Amino acid sequence: MEVIRGESELLLTVRRKADGIVILRALSADKTAVLPETLWGLPVTELEHHAFVPNRPVSEGETVRIACGPMPTEQPDNSRLEDVTLPSTLRRIGDYAFYNCTALRRLRMHDAVTDWGGLIFMNCRKLDTLFLRMTGERTRALCCFVGEFSRELDVTLVDPAGETARLIFPEYRENLDENCPNHYFDYTITGGGYPYHHGFRDNTFSTMDFDRLWEKYLKVNHDDGTALRLAWWRLRQPWKLSEDAAAAYGKYLREHGEEALVWLLEQRDTEGLNWLLKHVELSREILSTGCELARQQNAAEAQVLLLEQMHRLVPVGRRKTFDL
Repeated sequence: MEVIRGESELLLTVRRKADGIVILRALSADKTAVLPETLWGLPVTELEHHAFVPNRPVSEGETVRIACGPMPTEQPDNSRLEDVTLPSTLRRIGDYAFYNCTALRRLRMHDAVTDWGGLIFMNCRKLDTLFLRMTGERTRALCCFVGEFSRELDVTLVDPAGETARLIFPEYRENLDENCPNHYFDYTITGGGYPYHHGFRDNTFSTMDFDRLWEKYLKVNHDDGTALRLAWWRLRQPWKLSEDAAAAYGKYLREHGEEALVWLLEQRDTEGLNWLLKHVELSREILSTGCELARQQNAAEAQVLLLEQMHRLVPVGRRKTFDL
């Protein structure tokens, strides 16, 4: 078995083609796996059907170990795999590629994949985060990824110029209720997330289409925490954000300033807290509540920011001055 140095520990079964490498099976004993961009000077272009399925039988092909340290003592079976990075050279992902990767939470990839298989993430019940680097305006990978899930998704896009957007795709639920007297099932959708997951035109993501869903989303049964995160990240990373959409998100954030303050303190996001205090006017009572919460968390920096903001709210005439 050949050993090649890489960024993470992997046991690969591969097949060489004239123009690239096909990964038939990929196993890891770690929580993080970074697939190589090239092997033997050839780009890694395909991820075969069932490639990451845990405990999958050995495929016919060459076996190669990607090593970044000593041989792991645990069995490489993908049971602990939480974070996977796919190579930028990848062009195809086969059916059921990550089937039963029940620990998987995050996927990092480029949108250069043009052949996207079916049910790639079946039974990946914890996967909810995607980091996608765009190579152009069309993002079919985003469409395929988001369309596979009904749960809330946290997606970070990086455009070719390096600008970043963080998008929250709200949850929805599909229900089948048996109608016994008539011997059929009633199909219903609950939650406002369905248009976010399936609102792509020509497999292309549009911030304009995404932001247009906001007002309708607020009018249906939705989760307030999800709405807060959605509005927050559109304002914090305003990639292609129109003035009208910014105003709508800003209105919601001002109306839910206290919830935003508590959330940011829980996240220990001091930078975000500083941004909130500069853009959203909070009452002295809300700031006082935040100070107490920051004190309980031993978040000294956050407490200082809140105390300074409270000081700014004191009318100039009431501030005591002293001459020495």
